[in-house]
Amino acid sequence: MRRWGGPVAAAMLLLAGGAVAQEAAGDPLAGRRLAGARCAVCHGNDGIAQQPDAPNLAGQSVLYTVAQLRHFRSGERNHEQMNILARDLTDAQIADLAAWYAAIQVEATVPGR
Repeated sequence: MRRWGGPVAAAMLLLAGGAVAQEAAGDPLAGRRLAGARCAVCHGNDGIAQQPDAPNLAGQSVLYTVAQLRHFRSGERNHEQMNILARDLTDAQIADLAAWYAAIQVEATVPGR
């Protein structure tokens, strides 16, 4: 395994931080409104799935949610319902949805503790 150090590592962190800041620029309240209108039937009002085949979105990382919605929108990732729902989402709406789901705090309990 190779370790990066010095200026290369600093540059990579700055670039990654810029990407996170850019993606995190969504408005969680706008995302909440949009999620209530488009996503809640399957993913729940609070991001906890209502359908057995839908994933929970509460607490999901902004970067992951943005990437997946863009993949659904472009058709790179296939799911009949999601491709239709994501097709007309703008980048701003995707950022808003991602900000909303990332803002929901989820608590995990490890068994046996």
